[in-house]
This record gives sequence, C-alpha cells and structure tokens, in this order.
Amino acid sequence: MGGTERNRPGGNAGDNARAEITVAGRVQGVGFRGFARRHAAALELGGWVRNRYDGVVELVVEGERYRIERFIALLREGPPWASVDRVSVRWSAYEGEFVSFSVRGWS
Repeated sequence: MGGTERNRPGGNAGDNARAEITVAGRVQGVGFRGFARRHAAALELGGWVRNRYDGVVELVVEGERYRIERFIALLREGPPWASVDRVSVRWSAYEGEFVSFSVRGWS
C-alpha cells in the first residue's frame, strides 16, 4: 500500500461540510457541552456548542464530513449522566468559519 493517505469512511479528505445540530433530552447540567467540546477537538472539528433556554443543546460544526458523522454518533450516546432523546441534523455547505471548537453562552 503506497502513499500516506489513510482509508477514511464516509468520503475523501477534502469532503468538507457544515452541520447544525440540536440535541434534546436530559442534556443540560450533565456535562454535555464539555463532552461535545472534547470530542470535537479530538476529531479536529471547528464550531461551537451552547445550551438553549428551551432545554436543548445546539451545535454548529464544520470539518470533514466523515468526522462530523462520527461526532454525531458520539452525541447520540452523550456523556454518562445524559439521556439523549433526539438528535436533529441540518447539513449545509462548508463555510470555513471556525478555527477551533468553543462553548458559548445561553441562547
């Protein structure tokens, strides 16, 4: 096997995307935002996460689509004290807006 590129599930390295995600359930006060930030950083994704006043956690994330898909799978599991009822995802074109992933204040 020649070359340095690894096999990537879900697409090529240049297959960038953006996803707007909402997570509903028992997802506030259980470490969900920190969980999301750690996994986004490990997956080299940019974006942000914040709690909304309606009890939902909202995220915007950009990066390689296969990495975002892995991130979404992790969000469906959530941290140990969370109970995820629903994850909604809206895909859109990559904008290159972020250089890192951050936790934002309430919305």
